[in-house]
Amino acid sequence: MSNTIYIGYYFTVKPIEPAVEILIAELGYAGFESFVETENGVTAYIQKDEWHSDILKDIYVLESDEFEISYTHEDIEQVNWNEEWEKNFNPILVDDMCSVRAPFHPKPDTKYDIVIEPKMSFGTGHHETTHMMIQHLLKADVKDKTVLDMGSGTGVLAILAALRGAKDIEAIDIDNWCYINSLENIERNNVPHIKVYEGDASLLEGKHYDVIIANINRNILLNDIKIYAKCLNENGTLYLSGFYDSDIESIEEECNKNGLVFEAKLERNNWVALEFKN
Repeated sequence: MSNTIYIGYYFTVKPIEPAVEILIAELGYAGFESFVETENGVTAYIQKDEWHSDILKDIYVLESDEFEISYTHEDIEQVNWNEEWEKNFNPILVDDMCSVRAPFHPKPDTKYDIVIEPKMSFGTGHHETTHMMIQHLLKADVKDKTVLDMGSGTGVLAILAALRGAKDIEAIDIDNWCYINSLENIERNNVPHIKVYEGDASLLEGKHYDVIIANINRNILLNDIKIYAKCLNENGTLYLSGFYDSDIESIEEECNKNGLVFEAKLERNNWVALEFKN
C-alpha cells in the first residue's frame, strides 16, 4: 500500500461535537477509509482510485444548519498511517474499568487494559458506538460463553470479551485490512483463542452463539438481523450499534419480527447501542 495515492480532505468543523462523529460515519459509508481527528475537525483519506467528483454529494451533515464545515483537499502519496494516528491517538477510559491505548502509551491501572494499533481499522473506542459497546460488554455476563463480534474492525470488542472470560470467540469483518489488523491486535493482547474470518454474514450459516455483537451500520443491520436471530442460542443476547437514535424504530421493528425483545439502550451524541434478547 505504500505506493497507493490517496486524497486527503481537511475538514474544519464548528462546533466539533457531535458534527465530527456524524461526519466520520457518513464519510465512511462514502468510501473514506482512514480518519485523524484534529483540534479543528478531522482529516479523512480515500484512495484516489475510489474517488469521484461527487464523493461528498451524500454527506448530509455538510448541509446542516447546525454546523459550520469547510474543507480543502489534496493528493497525498505514501501516507504513513502509523505516524498519522500516533500524532492524535490518546488513550481512552470507559467506566473506569477498561482502557484502550496504543503500545507507546504507559500501562494504566485498570481492570481491563486493551492495547491496539488501529492503522486504518475502525474501533479505537473513541467513536461513540465502540465506546457504548464496551460499556455493554462490561456489564454483560460473557464468562464461558460463545461470542461473535460482527464487523470487528480492530477486534477491540472481541478482545474485551476474551478478557472477560468468553470461551469461544469469533470475529468477522468484510475488510481485508481489518482482518489483518484484528489478527495483530489479538496477538498483541495475548488472546489467541479468538478466531478471525474475512467475510460477511454469509459465513454464519449453521453457527450458534450465546452473545452477538454487531457494530456496523443501519442498512447492513436491517438486512442481517434475521441471520443473527437464527444464530442466537436460547436466552441469547444481541448487541447492535452503528446507527442513530432516529433509527431505533426500524431496528426494533426488524428485531421484533425475528423474535428478539428490546432490553436496554445506551446513547451518546445521538448514537445508540441497543441490547436485545430472544
